[in-house]
Amino acid sequence: MHDGFQTTARIAGLGRFLPEKIVTNQDLEKIVDTSDEWITTRTGIKERRKVAEGEALVDLVVRAGKAALEDAGVEAEAVDLLIVATATPDQPIPATSAIAQPQLGVVNAACFDLSAACSGFTYSLNVARQFIATGTAKNVLVIGAECLTRYTNWDDRKTCVLFGDGAGAVLLQPSPAGEGILQIDWRTDGTWADFISMPGGGSRFPPGSQ
Repeated sequence: MHDGFQTTARIAGLGRFLPEKIVTNQDLEKIVDTSDEWITTRTGIKERRKVAEGEALVDLVVRAGKAALEDAGVEAEAVDLLIVATATPDQPIPATSAIAQPQLGVVNAACFDLSAACSGFTYSLNVARQFIATGTAKNVLVIGAECLTRYTNWDDRKTCVLFGDGAGAVLLQPSPAGEGILQIDWRTDGTWADFISMPGGGSRFPPGSQ
């Protein structure tokens, strides 16, 4: 998909943060009817991380974001856009990005969240690239983060083996077309929307309803 822009974006810095607690496949063997061999052959997963009590999504976001800024050698005040990709925010309002903004020190950045589940980070990357390509932004911090273990049903062996917590971040800057991010092809097939879903907690089934 060629969009005709003369400028694209490049990754100038990378950052990540993982909670300390590790949940191994052997740990899950004690909870549900599964095995390390079953999980590994079907998913490739050996372990996943889990946030501690009192640790929130915004904590992961801030740690990963600061690491990306340090890696890029960019001052926080130079960031003009912050995008946080998450499906597990600490609260519905305000956006996680707005909560993280003062902690990150990106006081000059416009902030918004993007929710697209597993594809949220790549969607955010493309949105950020277009902000840079149009000249609207020069330093964009994109952070993907989830606290999925807070929503995981640990009695469901089909899903509890899949999900963990963590955050990854990139600092994007302008780059001539032909370098940096060359192409992103994105699409959605909403006919599979119920395949993995979390119906509770929204306006249809608000918190506290059955």
